[in-house]
Amino acid sequence: MASSTQTVPLSAGSARTLADYTVYPVLFSISFCHLLNDMIQSLLPAIYPLLKSSLHLDFGQIGLIAFTAQVTSSLLQPLVGAFTDRRPTPYSLAMGTAFTLASLMVLSSAHTFGLVLVGAATLGIGSAVFHPESARVARMASGGRHGLAQSVFQVGGNAGSALGPLLAAYIVLPQGQKSLAWFAVAPLAAMAILTRVGTWYKVHVGAKAKSAAMTHLAHHNLKPRTIAFSIGILVVLIFSKFFYLVSIQSYYTFYLMDRFHMPVKDAQLYLFLFLGSTAVGTFIGGPLGDRIGRKHVIWGSILGVLPFTLTLPYANLYWTAVLSVIIGLVLSSAFSAILVYAQDLMPSKIGTVSGLFFGLAFGMGGIGAALLGQLADRTSIAFVYHVCAFLPAIGLFTAFLPDLERPRYRQAN
Repeated sequence: MASSTQTVPLSAGSARTLADYTVYPVLFSISFCHLLNDMIQSLLPAIYPLLKSSLHLDFGQIGLIAFTAQVTSSLLQPLVGAFTDRRPTPYSLAMGTAFTLASLMVLSSAHTFGLVLVGAATLGIGSAVFHPESARVARMASGGRHGLAQSVFQVGGNAGSALGPLLAAYIVLPQGQKSLAWFAVAPLAAMAILTRVGTWYKVHVGAKAKSAAMTHLAHHNLKPRTIAFSIGILVVLIFSKFFYLVSIQSYYTFYLMDRFHMPVKDAQLYLFLFLGSTAVGTFIGGPLGDRIGRKHVIWGSILGVLPFTLTLPYANLYWTAVLSVIIGLVLSSAFSAILVYAQDLMPSKIGTVSGLFFGLAFGMGGIGAALLGQLADRTSIAFVYHVCAFLPAIGLFTAFLPDLERPRYRQAN
C-alpha cells in the first residue's frame, strides 16, 4: 500500500497513523536506543579477556558470567511481556535502561568475581525490561510491514553489539576496567529518547492496537495444538541459532588467540567484523520475509549456513575471517523472521511472545556460554567449534512449520 511507506511525526495521535502508516521516527528512535542498549550489553563479553586476566578466572567462570547476564534476562522477559500484555507500561522502556546504567557502574568498579556477577545480573534485568516492550512498539509503528519494522529495530541491537568489541579494543582495554563508567552517557541518552517514545506509545496503545491484532488473527485459522507445536519448532530453531552464535560471541577472540596466536586487540577487530555482518543480515531478513515469506527465510538462514559452519574449524586465518562474516550474515537473518512468525501465530499476545523469544535468545545464549566454557576447559576451544559446526542441521525442523504468509507481501508498496 502506498500509504504504508509514509512518515508521520512522532507526536501524531490519530488512529489512522497507527494502522495505515509506518511511523519511521518511532522505529528509528527505538532502533537507536536498541543500539545504545546492546552496545553496553556487548561490552561485557568484549572485556572477558580483561576480566580473565585481572581476576584470574578460568573459562568456566567466564561462562558463568555470561550465564548470569543472559539467563537473568531470559527468565524475566516472558514475565515482563505477559504483564505488559495485560497492563501496558509505556515508560517501562526508560526504566529498563536505568538498570543498564546501574550495571555499568557496578562493572566498572567490580574487583571480585561476585561483584562481576552482580553487574551481569543487573545488565540482564535491564535487557529483560527493554526488549519485549520495544518489540511491541516496533510492531505498533510498522503500519503492517512487520518484518521491516522488526528488522529496523533488530539492526540497531546488532549494530550496538558490533560496536562493543570495537570500543573495548580501543577504549576499555587500553584504559582499564574503570573506563566502563565513561559509557554512562549512552543509557542516559537512551532514557531521554525512550521517555518521548513512551509518550507516543501511551497515546496509541488503546483500541486501535487491539483492532490491528484482531485483523491479523484472520491470517490463519490454526488450531491451538498446531500453534503450540509450531511454537515448539521455533524454540528448537532458536536453540540451534543462538547456541552457535554464542560460540563466536563469547569465545571467538579466545579461538583466534589460541589457534592463530593473535593479540587480543586484533582478535577484537575480527569479532567486530563478525558482529557487523550479523547487523547486515538482520536488516535483510525482515523485509525479505515480508516479500517471500518468513518460512523461506528461516529455511535459508539456519540450514543454509551449515556448509560454512562445517568448514570453519579447518580454515586458515583469512578464510576463518571470511567464513565468520558469511555465517553472521546468513544466520542472523533468521531472528526477525522467527519473531514475526511467532507474533503472527499469537497476535493478541505480542508482549508475551516477544518476551518469550527474546528470553529464549538470551537464555540459550547463557546456557550455551556456560556449557561451552566447561567443554573448552575439558577439551579445547578448537574442539568447541568442531562440535558446534553441526548445530545448523537442526534447521531441517523448519519443514514442520505451517505456511502463514498471504499474498500481502506481494502488494505494491
